[in-house]
Amino acid sequence: MQNIDILVATTSGNTEYLADQLSNQLQEAGYSTTLHYEPDYSDLMESLTDQSVWLCCVASHGAGEYADSMIDFAEELHTHKPQLAELRFGVIAVGDSCYDTFCAAGRDCDAMLAILGAKRLITHLEIDMSQDDPDEKSSTWLQSFIQSL
Repeated sequence: MQNIDILVATTSGNTEYLADQLSNQLQEAGYSTTLHYEPDYSDLMESLTDQSVWLCCVASHGAGEYADSMIDFAEELHTHKPQLAELRFGVIAVGDSCYDTFCAAGRDCDAMLAILGAKRLITHLEIDMSQDDPDEKSSTWLQSFIQSL
């Protein structure tokens, strides 16, 4: 059974709830999941294999920064710039379109992983918390993510 690591960047808990729902859907589809509510750079790098898949659920905070739970991970990724050619990934960016930095952290995560050589499985999803139904929008996207595995 293939495992999918779900990396969560949240401040208020909305993105954590979304990640939990996605984890349940992935398990129903026959995958195992590991939720990382505070992703640890060293642990994730040590466990990286050619079978690794990351689903990053990233909320933007403040002026487009990563939400609290993922700040350290993002900083280490930017600092160390590891070679991630064996990694496959997808990103769900969560934000509010009333801010000009809408989904900036999720966009950054998507771009950084690609720059580091990881293989993007599907175009990232942007969820506008002021307009979208996060569960419905992410569930539809997740079906395409699963098909790309």
